[in-house]
Amino acid sequence: MNALWENLSSDFLPRFLAGMAVNFEIAAIALIIGLALGLLLAAGRLAGGVFTAITVSIIALMRAAPTFVVMFFLLNAIPRDATLFGVPFALSGVMTVALSLVPYSAAYVADAGVDAIRHLRAGATHGALLFLPNVTRAFFVMVMSSSAGAAIGVTEGITVILRQAEQLANFNDRLVLFAIGIVLFGIPLQAGFMLMSLFQRRFGRSTVEEEASA
Repeated sequence: MNALWENLSSDFLPRFLAGMAVNFEIAAIALIIGLALGLLLAAGRLAGGVFTAITVSIIALMRAAPTFVVMFFLLNAIPRDATLFGVPFALSGVMTVALSLVPYSAAYVADAGVDAIRHLRAGATHGALLFLPNVTRAFFVMVMSSSAGAAIGVTEGITVILRQAEQLANFNDRLVLFAIGIVLFGIPLQAGFMLMSLFQRRFGRSTVEEEASA
């Protein structure tokens, strides 16, 4: 272990933490866009008639869209010198990865939004509040999924680990480095999942009591 630390770049930890911040940034952008689009889809799904049929089809398509496929489509479909009304419109690597996660984000928000709206209509406020931990769970899932950015050169946490691993000659040191990366990513993510599970259990019990007294 001591030999590994000696072989690591002196700025590895700061670069890795900065890379993790990029992972969270990508997930935040995808969630914000997904919230706006997903809530519109949720409203359309509950509108009835042809709107429901169209919206259900859109949500199903977005749910099935592979992140890698969407990412490489965006990367190749939009030219580097693209402009919109004379304004440069080329996507950065971060935005490309974030937009590739929007189909998942919007579909997840739409599903959770439908349940929340139905709870509100039934007068179950606590049930509607389950929307918050559900969406937060989606955020943490997208933090993990944002590591797809390594495939197109986005300097996020996994990219930093891979570049550092290339500088290590010893195979065992590389394995240890990957294990350290898993732990460093796992601590905040698992803490977030545990917190959301606590909220869900609390609101879930309150929802049952609320519905029973209705």
